[in-house]
Order: sequence, then structure tokens, then C-alpha cells
Amino acid sequence: MNKASELIHQPTRLKIMAAMKALPNGEWIDFVRLRDIVNMTDGNFGAHINTLENAGLLIVDKGYVAKRPRTRISLSPAGHIAFDFYLTELQAILSGAAATAPESGFES
Repeated sequence: MNKASELIHQPTRLKIMAAMKALPNGEWIDFVRLRDIVNMTDGNFGAHINTLENAGLLIVDKGYVAKRPRTRISLSPAGHIAFDFYLTELQAILSGAAATAPESGFES
């Protein structure tokens, strides 16, 4: 598995990435909504979001709405590529074939 796939493979991050991939391209989701989808506490969930953001797989936008903090999350273009490749790797494992990493800047 390549580096991005290893990050995604962790069960919680896989849930996060799968939920993000289900959104239309370029869509944002509120931190609280995504946290509820994956059923986690704020702190634990936030640590996983930071890991994925630092890897360039998610885009996090922090701001305010009517003086209340608001954090939104979107899947980055690299996140789309990495998740698609992760799925290809899994399919290759299941079929017994080897997957070749795309030219995305992620090392094997």
C-alpha cells in the first residue's frame, strides 16, 4: 500500500473518507454533521481530520456564522485520487492482481 492508502486504511479515517467521497464533487460538510456520521467524540474526530488535512486529502475551512464558530470540510482533489486508488488497491488484493500507484505525488 502507498502512504496515502495507509492513512486511509485506518477504520475511522476510512469512514471519514468514504463519507466525503459520497458528497458531490466540491461540496462541504459541517464538522458536527460529519462527526455524527462517523459517531465520534470531538477530540478524537478532530485528530483524524487533522491527519487527513495534513496529508492533503481534506480541505478544512474555519470561520464564523453569526458569531458562532463553524468548521467545514471538503475532499481535496488529491483526496479524490487517493481514495479512488485505495479502492483500486483493495479490488486488486481481492482479485489477486497488483495495483500500480498513480502519478499523484504519494510514495509507495
